[in-house]
Amino acid sequence: MPMLGLGTWQNDDADQCAESVRTALEMGYRHIDTAQAYGNEDAVGRGIAEADVDREDVFLATKVWISQLSHDDVIRSTEDSLDKLGVDSVDLLYIHWPAREYDPEGTISAFNQLYDEGKIEHFGVSNFEPDHVEEARDHADMPVFANQVEMHPLLPQEELRAFAADTDLELVAYSPLARGQVFENDTIVDIAEAHDASPAQVSLAWLTEKGVTAIPKATSEAHIRDNFGSVDLDLTDEDIDRIDAIEERDRRVHPDFAPDAW
Repeated sequence: MPMLGLGTWQNDDADQCAESVRTALEMGYRHIDTAQAYGNEDAVGRGIAEADVDREDVFLATKVWISQLSHDDVIRSTEDSLDKLGVDSVDLLYIHWPAREYDPEGTISAFNQLYDEGKIEHFGVSNFEPDHVEEARDHADMPVFANQVEMHPLLPQEELRAFAADTDLELVAYSPLARGQVFENDTIVDIAEAHDASPAQVSLAWLTEKGVTAIPKATSEAHIRDNFGSVDLDLTDEDIDRIDAIEERDRRVHPDFAPDAW
């Protein structure tokens, strides 16, 4: 079931990061996303500890970076992540990208070990194309639970959504606001005005309608609250059709180690 989460990419001021996580949790968010590469796992952990929300009610995810994907490095870096986060386990651990040190057999054997030891509840992948997911499944002793990818109205990921629906895979959307580009799209703005909502809320509600969990990054209480308002926004079928018909395409994330299919 899709849910709204808080993304923490570029939230690298420790005090601000901890405060934004605490604020989001006490506002009603229950999914917090971070990564080794963000350099803020300790601050995220502090925010969770300081929030008036029980740890077992928080769905916590982090990701193993591409330089740490050998078997031994996965184990070591994940244990380091757990220490920084101040937790015994995470609910979801991702392979951040199928790149650099990624070796399906060796990398995933470490995830199998962490799963068997109870240090991760779910195994996830990020920025994987369908063939990468199928290859990961061949080596995993547990289901591939989620694939975190860039997704928003300007990058609707039809193929990945169809693949996920057919193979019992959750999709999690990062950069769900196209790093601000949705604010300038006439269709999104028009629908937002009709609902007395913000373009961010419209984009996030569209993702929810698609069965996708969005993890918009936000640091200020105002933006955290505005994004959370998407939970109560009901888009009409006509709204959805209009957004689906947007022809503009804009992939915001494309590093040199991205999959060839991009």
